[in-house]
Amino acid sequence: MANVLLFHHAQGLTAGMDAFADVLREAGHTVTVPDLYDGHTFTELADGLEYLQDIGMDTVEEAGVAVAERFPPEMVYIGFSLGVMPAQRLAQTRPGAKGAVLVSGCAPLGMFGDTWPDGVPVQIHGMDADEEFVDSGDLDAAENLAASTPDADLFLYMGASHLFADISLPDYDMDAAFTLTRLVLQLLGRIDAGAETAG
Repeated sequence: MANVLLFHHAQGLTAGMDAFADVLREAGHTVTVPDLYDGHTFTELADGLEYLQDIGMDTVEEAGVAVAERFPPEMVYIGFSLGVMPAQRLAQTRPGAKGAVLVSGCAPLGMFGDTWPDGVPVQIHGMDADEEFVDSGDLDAAENLAASTPDADLFLYMGASHLFADISLPDYDMDAAFTLTRLVLQLLGRIDAGAETAG
């Protein structure tokens, strides 16, 4: 089964992040969810962003990359919002990546590499009226990435929630979260099938 490294969002390693990881585990995948906030979680996004500002985005990103070095390179990287940064960086720059899922965030091509690596499937998920995703340029970056490679799929959901797949937060959207989870499991299944075929 797939080996997954899942990076949490700016509110920390919430119960919702653990719950999402558990769904993937129940499907047979191995999922590691590092705590990049040293145990800090926040009920409000603004508080999480304030903490992020205090410790520095670079610190969090580098911590995520350092965690990945403890695992074989053949990983699937999943990031939620803040967690997109280490997930996308690793998928684009660490040879051997098997896939990536970017939720409610996407860095522009050129930040980590001018192109997306061939043969590495990536899904980008976001809501079409989410200000954090749309107004910050992440949607534009996602559209450019999806247009640049056949390995990328962009999934847009109707709504304005940012952390819509975290069941522990008020932003949670059951229908969108269900669809996202189904699509992620499909991707992991294809990656696993491809690994078995190659083996």
